[in-house]
Amino acid sequence: MNFDTLKELVEIDSPSGFTETACKYIFDLLESYGCTPEYTIKGAVKVAFSKSPKLTIAAHTDTLGAIVSSINSNGTLRFSNIGGLLLNAYEGSYCRVYTMNGKVYTGTLLMDNPAIHVHKGIGKKERNYSNMHVRLDEDVHSDKETLAMGIQTGDFICFETHYTETESGFIKSKFMDNKAGCLVLFELAKKLAASKKEYPVELFFSHYEEVGHGGATGYASSVSELLVIDMGVVGDDCNGKETACSICAKDSTGPYDYNFRKKLVQLAEKNNIPYIQDVYPYYGSDGTAALRAGNDFRVGLIGPGVSASHGIERTHKKGIQATYDLCMAYIKEEFGE
Repeated sequence: MNFDTLKELVEIDSPSGFTETACKYIFDLLESYGCTPEYTIKGAVKVAFSKSPKLTIAAHTDTLGAIVSSINSNGTLRFSNIGGLLLNAYEGSYCRVYTMNGKVYTGTLLMDNPAIHVHKGIGKKERNYSNMHVRLDEDVHSDKETLAMGIQTGDFICFETHYTETESGFIKSKFMDNKAGCLVLFELAKKLAASKKEYPVELFFSHYEEVGHGGATGYASSVSELLVIDMGVVGDDCNGKETACSICAKDSTGPYDYNFRKKLVQLAEKNNIPYIQDVYPYYGSDGTAALRAGNDFRVGLIGPGVSASHGIERTHKKGIQATYDLCMAYIKEEFGE
């Protein structure tokens, strides 16, 4: 499994609505494997391995982020969230601000008046969008000076990931939700393309999942099953672990297809693939968006366990490998070698 492609994708800033560069990276990578990808009208990337795919396997490349909502009188930036930022975890994160004229500025996400030597109770304050800001690494002290740099309301704010692989196999980084899932799709694409055979399989890289509509549409009309790859939950009252593939029975929106899930469980057991079944209390996926949009197909949800979701995330190479292995086992079971 080529984890270099994961690192490269992670290092491309791609909050929902600002994914063009990441999607081009995916498109070009698929072409390098000998695939023939295409863009949807909305800008998602997909690739089919037959004229009439029956199974779509989807993952999302968009991430959490922020957008400039206003400029403070002292030149710092107010921001609005893109997706469910966990502000306590993102406080102190370095970030980049992308302007519409092509310039990129760096900064840091901080509490207002962040010095403890003058703000004694700052550690006890709730973190929210009204008392946090982005401090720019520029010698600016007024809103006029910041505006003169070309920064304006609507500019995207993207956060450093601090991607790290450990000798023990862990990957620590923001946005393992869900660029780890994209790596699974890369490996599937490489495997299916190298086989030189037709498989009724479509791979779909959505790019608006974090804001709820990435998986709503764009699939081949022939599809009867959607297998979504997204992070497995790790935490109290959940069964997930970073070294296994989670198979979701139900999330906050309701249960996933029972017979689809049953097949996945049976294949995991048959092939000795590390897995768990789980219920996610506060979670939605591209499968949720697809079903709410009225698509008439069966939906399943799997993925590697990810610790500290929407914060400083961590997963394990074993969990990513298990997710890939389960996808390949399903393809072979349904469509042959």
